[in-house]
Amino acid sequence: MSPTLSHKDSSRQRRLGPMNHCLDMKSGSLPPGTWEAEQLADGVGGEGDNEALLLATGARSPRGPRGYRAELSNILLLLFLYVLQGIPLGLAGSIPLILQSKNVSYTDQAFFSLVFWPFSLKLLWAPLVDAVYFKSFGRRKSWLVPTQYILGLFMIYLSTQVDHMLGTADGGSPDVVALTLTFFLFEFLAATQDIAVDGWALTMLSRENVGYASTCNSVGQTAGYFLGNVLFLALESADFCNKYLRFQPQPRGIVTLSDFLFFWGTIFFITTTLIALLKKENKEVTPSKEETKGITDTYKLLFTIIKMPAVMTFCFMILTAKVGFSAADAVTGLKLVEEGVPKEHLALLAVPMVPLQIILPLIISKYTAGPQPLNVFYKAMPYRLLLGLEYALMVWWTPKVAYQGGFPLYYYIIVLLSYALHQITLYSMYVSIMAFNAKVSDPLIGGTYMTLLNTVSNLGGNWPSTVALWLVDPLTVKECVGASNQNCWTPEAIELCKKLGGSCVTALDGYYVESIVCVIIGFGWWFFLGPKFKKLQDEGPSSWKCRRDN
Repeated sequence: MSPTLSHKDSSRQRRLGPMNHCLDMKSGSLPPGTWEAEQLADGVGGEGDNEALLLATGARSPRGPRGYRAELSNILLLLFLYVLQGIPLGLAGSIPLILQSKNVSYTDQAFFSLVFWPFSLKLLWAPLVDAVYFKSFGRRKSWLVPTQYILGLFMIYLSTQVDHMLGTADGGSPDVVALTLTFFLFEFLAATQDIAVDGWALTMLSRENVGYASTCNSVGQTAGYFLGNVLFLALESADFCNKYLRFQPQPRGIVTLSDFLFFWGTIFFITTTLIALLKKENKEVTPSKEETKGITDTYKLLFTIIKMPAVMTFCFMILTAKVGFSAADAVTGLKLVEEGVPKEHLALLAVPMVPLQIILPLIISKYTAGPQPLNVFYKAMPYRLLLGLEYALMVWWTPKVAYQGGFPLYYYIIVLLSYALHQITLYSMYVSIMAFNAKVSDPLIGGTYMTLLNTVSNLGGNWPSTVALWLVDPLTVKECVGASNQNCWTPEAIELCKKLGGSCVTALDGYYVESIVCVIIGFGWWFFLGPKFKKLQDEGPSSWKCRRDN
């Protein structure tokens, strides 16, 4: 519904991009050492790489068993690094709501949604991060330190330019192209930092405590996303601050995006300097037999996996399975803002969802731990499709319950209940896919195999969301009222209608057309391709085993 209320199929996002960029790939913290802890460690915006890396690791330490208290400083450092990682994710998730409040087109929103793709595509450069480094400085610090320095300096510089990009400084229109390019680079750097931190977690913690890495991942990224999205949107809103935090009203919020970027840029810069100077990498680690020999070997392995018939079928199925949810996930939150719901109120609705998001994976994993995890995916899909229609009905109902510039309490309760039901279906499908990916991955190359499957799963949520946003404007029909023989088919025609004293009125909102079409496509997929998708879990182990030369 909003960058905070959505699910990240995408993308750790993470989701929480308008209804889609984050929550589909988000899970709560789980007990370390459990299967779920290793497989579901995909915080806000995560792409499953951490789960894969945990499975892939064969690192072992010559020391004896160690309790978590002996490594508490390392655990806290990992937690902090994941919090830092969540800040760019949260900020990027807040921009679509800010743009929507400035009345940008849905075509522009679709263009900006490309910002959430780097976390789904990081498999393309992850082998490079693993293979190229300065041994004297440290394998992970060779990438972590420069990446976080660039992130910090980039945020400080961006704090001087973002008001102009948003049109706040001069009262103009937002420069969507500049914002998209800027935040795409922003997310690319955050994704690279994620690769380095995930890898460092495996050697920073002993084998006995490596399960805590998944908890740090989930809790840290969730906390970082909360700071960069929910907290920022609340403190940036003049209405929210005047109502709840001030005695004397002011024309602006307590913080601005420029202030927020400068503050966190400084934090990135200072903490990265301390890590570079004070933290040493653990060199007493025996490489895993699973590790590939180099960059070329890794890319060849990925190509070998994706050519397998069973994997190709899975990729086709998962890349098309989420089309039916795209309108509800990507557009609903923006439509609610368009209808007058304050963006900070939508963001705050995510707070009571946190306990549910922690509990759901634990409950659902009990039903996906058997030999047929995709049954849960298949059973949850029609309910999630029907909730898409309920979302459309909620958007239609929103302006009818508005009063005195606000909305009654019962309206927010209904929105919250709708979102909670959506989360149940979303997590049922998410946990099911993660369990299936773990079940079929070849154990000899489990890390690379699972990361590839998770990447494809994330792309299956990203591209439909971008297309859904892009199609809203072309599917919308507007009429020129007050000026004869005019239409509103093009921007030029809209301006002419206004000059002649008319106004463009929406006769048919493309969102409703899209919602119905998406649900029809979704049920078509469920009826015709769903049974074939379930049959993939009946394939023998040989269908998923990768043959490669040693």
